[in-house]
Amino acid sequence: MQKKWGASMGQAVRLTYYDNYMPVGDIVTIAICMIMIVLVATSYVKKTRTFSVFISLIICILIAAFADMIQHDWYTYVTDGNYTAVYVFRLIYHIALFSVLIGYVIYIIELMRLEMYRKVPIMITASILYVFMVVLDVIYSVSGKGFTIKADGSYKTGANIFMIGYVCFVSLSLFIMIAYRSKLYKQVLRGFYGTIIIAFMVLCIQSKHGQSSFTVTTFLFPVIGMLYLVHSNPYDMELGSVSARAFEDVIRYNFDKNQDLGTMSLLLTDYDNPNAILPPEVSEAIRKVSADYFTGAVLFQISKGHVLLAAKKSLNKDYENKLDKVLEAFNEYHDRFNLDYKIIIGDSTLEIGVKNEYLDLIRTIQKHIGVNTIHRISKDDVERYKTYKYVLSELADIVRGGNLRDPRVLAYCQPVLNISTGKYDTAEALMRLKLQDTGMVFPDKFIPLAEEYGYIHSLTKIMLQRTCDEIRYLVKENYDVKRISVNVSVLEMRDDNFIADIEKIISDSGIPKEKIAIEITESQNDDDFQITKDKVDRLKDMGIKIYLDDFGTGYSNMERIMELPFDIIKFDRSLVIASSTDNRSEKMVGSLAEMFSGLDYSVLFEGVETEEDEKRCTSQSAAYLQGYKYSKPIPIMDLKNFFSKLEQEDNNA
Repeated sequence: MQKKWGASMGQAVRLTYYDNYMPVGDIVTIAICMIMIVLVATSYVKKTRTFSVFISLIICILIAAFADMIQHDWYTYVTDGNYTAVYVFRLIYHIALFSVLIGYVIYIIELMRLEMYRKVPIMITASILYVFMVVLDVIYSVSGKGFTIKADGSYKTGANIFMIGYVCFVSLSLFIMIAYRSKLYKQVLRGFYGTIIIAFMVLCIQSKHGQSSFTVTTFLFPVIGMLYLVHSNPYDMELGSVSARAFEDVIRYNFDKNQDLGTMSLLLTDYDNPNAILPPEVSEAIRKVSADYFTGAVLFQISKGHVLLAAKKSLNKDYENKLDKVLEAFNEYHDRFNLDYKIIIGDSTLEIGVKNEYLDLIRTIQKHIGVNTIHRISKDDVERYKTYKYVLSELADIVRGGNLRDPRVLAYCQPVLNISTGKYDTAEALMRLKLQDTGMVFPDKFIPLAEEYGYIHSLTKIMLQRTCDEIRYLVKENYDVKRISVNVSVLEMRDDNFIADIEKIISDSGIPKEKIAIEITESQNDDDFQITKDKVDRLKDMGIKIYLDDFGTGYSNMERIMELPFDIIKFDRSLVIASSTDNRSEKMVGSLAEMFSGLDYSVLFEGVETEEDEKRCTSQSAAYLQGYKYSKPIPIMDLKNFFSKLEQEDNNA
């Protein structure tokens, strides 16, 4: 009777312990973790270091949930008094939860990208706390001061070591988020704060009701927040694409895994602006083509009119054949929609993958290929891109340095023949770069970059300084130098300091302002025209001569030319060539030159290369001639070989 009563009592104790726990919480937690894994596998998330920690957190929560269920089930059904498995799975349960807690700390400092001197002390603190709490939990269980199961099956909870560790880790996480809150976007911080607070509230509520069923579930709340706030990258339902922010991660991830990635970039030029909306039928066609041909391909929307398809070649053994089919399908759609496009096909490469500049490479190529072109990225493209990036970095360094005599910027000149005197007394200053890795770089390679990135005015100041230095030398050595012209971009005119910078450099050099001329091209923009006119008027007031460069190329508005107080009109090489083609063209060019000459403009023909060019231009009211017939561009210090010295009496006069 006593033995039967004892067995009944032990069963009652076990049932009491079981009544404090229901597996529903852990079952739901396991289900949610599995759903998150499925979503992560089928959607697109950035595979960064924080993502690796995120996956580790899910795995630890799964282990904790399974261990929690097993320890309770084992305790309930043990009849022989051997509860070793319960202790083991309870320890696994606590270690898994402590691992989640330290995982929170690691995740936060990785997400915030803390500096190493800040990261290391936090990691040491968290690691010591982790080891201490796990060891303490084991010691308390073995010594009987913690959770202990008696011989009759009854148990005592003892000191709650886990809750102490929980509070310590949560406090550490909150401290990091508060102390370095400027490192994270405010809304993301609020999301993390909210999930932690709700988790703590649920723990308190279940504790009040003598429950432990949802402990593991509360650890899942911040992880759900991570997925939504940091790693989510939903598909666009119309295109079936994910956002551009994931593409660079794709390149980095596949590069790290040494996996070759094939890409196909499509730019619809008519829709390459933020306000564009792709027609539904075009979106449907893009979605269909991207989904039907490659296995495991992902479509990225880089901008409104720019999409990029990426596919692992390892999953597509007949990759080239599939690519041909995609292009065939595209041609069929192009015949239907007739939209202008630029297609770039390529592979992730070692050189670009290292710095993750693949998308920038594609954008750079897009600028230089024609509309309705299919271009395959080659090694030459990669080399040109690397040169482009190097030149751009050197330009940035030149501008940052602010040295008006930076040795990387070279001043060249092309002498100009004065027809009235038969002498060289003027010249055009021409810029070159001489860089360590590339040697000489010509203007067509760096001037567009300097204009695009806002470096052009700094380069002009260097050229003006070099020109002023040479003029000062020539004047001092008694050379007959009338003036040297410096090219100026219309974009520089927008700079409020443009006039002040020009005036200061010339004044500090101590040369007469009339020894400097400024060459500008005509602006096609109404706003730029008015700004240019104001700046030109002020330069003229300083005594600086103004050239209109490249007359005869592209856009020429006679009314605007007449409004600007030019001194010299430079006829482009194209007009020199045109005047030699037939009698009609020669008369037209000659009439233009005669008209400008009659209006007190001096006419300069550039690009004169032969005796025939010289005779023809001289007969067409030319005042100055410039071109390879007289000299190729030369270092500016060699101008003295073309300029003649003044007579001594002329100098004294």
